[in-house]
Amino acid sequence: MSVSALLENLKHLDVKLWVDNDKLKINSPKGALTQQLKSDIASQKHEIIRFLNSRQDSTAYTATGLSLQTIGRLIGGFCPQLSTEFKPPIIEPEIMAKQLKVSFRPLPKRYDKQAIKKFREELKLKLEQNGVNIIDWELATKDFRYQIHFPLTKWNKSVTMKVVKDNIDAVIDVERPHSFIGKIKSLVAEKVYQGYSNFVLKNNKKSVSTITKLIGWAEDNVMQRLEDPTSTQVVLLTEIDKNFVDSQIPYKEKISIGINTLVKTFSEIVIGVSDGNISILNMNLSDSIFSKDSFDNFVKKSLIPKLYVPIAPLPMSRFAVGKYNPEQSEYASKLVKLSQELAKTDLFPSGFQLSEIINRQSHRDIVDSIVNGRTGVSYGFVAYAEPPQFIGKRELEPQEWESLSAVAGFNAKEVRQNAIGRRYVKTKIKNRFVYKQLPDIWLVCSRSGANKTDLNLENDILRMGLKDKLYLELPSGIDQNKVDIKPSYDTYVMVGLVLSAALYTPELIENGAPMIHFHGYPANQWFHENEYYTGVNNPSVPCGTYESGVFNFLGIHNLADSHDSQITLATLLEPDHGTNIVTGDLDYLLDRLHNGIQQGQIELGGKHFASLKELAQV
Repeated sequence: MSVSALLENLKHLDVKLWVDNDKLKINSPKGALTQQLKSDIASQKHEIIRFLNSRQDSTAYTATGLSLQTIGRLIGGFCPQLSTEFKPPIIEPEIMAKQLKVSFRPLPKRYDKQAIKKFREELKLKLEQNGVNIIDWELATKDFRYQIHFPLTKWNKSVTMKVVKDNIDAVIDVERPHSFIGKIKSLVAEKVYQGYSNFVLKNNKKSVSTITKLIGWAEDNVMQRLEDPTSTQVVLLTEIDKNFVDSQIPYKEKISIGINTLVKTFSEIVIGVSDGNISILNMNLSDSIFSKDSFDNFVKKSLIPKLYVPIAPLPMSRFAVGKYNPEQSEYASKLVKLSQELAKTDLFPSGFQLSEIINRQSHRDIVDSIVNGRTGVSYGFVAYAEPPQFIGKRELEPQEWESLSAVAGFNAKEVRQNAIGRRYVKTKIKNRFVYKQLPDIWLVCSRSGANKTDLNLENDILRMGLKDKLYLELPSGIDQNKVDIKPSYDTYVMVGLVLSAALYTPELIENGAPMIHFHGYPANQWFHENEYYTGVNNPSVPCGTYESGVFNFLGIHNLADSHDSQITLATLLEPDHGTNIVTGDLDYLLDRLHNGIQQGQIELGGKHFASLKELAQV
């Protein structure tokens, strides 16, 4: 069997292979690998490694002189002990597409929305043309049989329903009418769930599969019929919401429109369709709109990245957790000042509590599992980078690099260490290789869900570090039972920005640096001398992914590599998401923000994104 045929066979069995530091890694479902397949893999191991290296871009070198695999390991804090969790980042939509399995749910009987039907067929064709594996509905689903035992009664119900297999990345569906009988069934199912939850499970944490068993029989919603909602996204096709994409309507009004749309449809992604335009909505609440003439770009740069890397928070288990005293941190105090001053900008609208917008207990419990126990959602982040911490020489001569030793888990051509364990990277800037020490980096940032414009010094500010792994320090004295203390969705973006700035624009961060992310964009006229932006043509990966961290790491390098003058303000654009800004001076940042808002050159939403795209500088 040829290598390509073997890999295609393994792909259908959901067996994942990748190359890590020139070694072949395998992750497979239990029982998927027969003895024959194991033998085939072993006999062709070297050919498989060569094939994967030629096909994937994770081992190819970027403009930084570092591979994506190395950048991913660095900003993800993947030490050797976490090798089994490491997945090389992919940032090219063409490669993302080939990893995806997508299924289209059959249309309801007598479905009469012709524009959506036509769009649905065109979308299926475009996804296939881009290399996405479209799985027939019958092959994407399986029968699931189970018993429901009604609490406090002797009544049992045997249920059989079709569920979407957990190896399907996304299901594309349309809105379905709610019949009177369907509403009654949903009401009964919810009462059953509440009784079972209160009397049998006694309010213990429920698995998504348990919730699905109790309510799925009564629902015609795809989310309730997924084998694993954490691995399969629901994409809904519907008529475009003209208010949501209207550039004249303030973004604050659009937040409630977007949230209500996602909650009502119980979907992760909603695609709006009209005769001439396409919109795409997810929890990033972007109001992006594409013309039908840019259908190819919409599928490749916007939809495929969102399907490949869904929004997902980092669990606490990814960090080495400790404590710190925020009252003794000058950077925590500076972050509070930044927070208070940002209240005047209106760039950070109020978030929401999940309990306030999701009425049904079963739905809240499903979302609770997906968002890793977070009770609320807010928009943007505020953070303050501390000066990078170096020990010994910051930069080496080539002969000194040659004397260093390898680092477990890393390619020795890219990362090495000295006798006291300080790591160095061989990286490129302005077409010249340099050998730079990887500093310990620390930053203080708002906790997930906090009010970004009124941070409480004692409860709302986390200290995050990146050395050989990720560190998280919680405010000392905080009661985790009373405060929802979780790291930001944008953790990888923040550490990627700080590490890249320490390596490539040290003047920007040498005395610490305020950083913000808001869900909008500046106009191209806003930028002054020595202020630059990049990222406008990046694929629109969502927050919460370390692919987004990789793009921001590469963006800082891109700016440093492209401009001879000292950078006073770096702006990293994230299409369909928002803007990250890093500068070395708090007062300078605040002055520039206030000026931009007064001049109408900075706004929430996508109003100014087109001007950036037309005059992209990098």
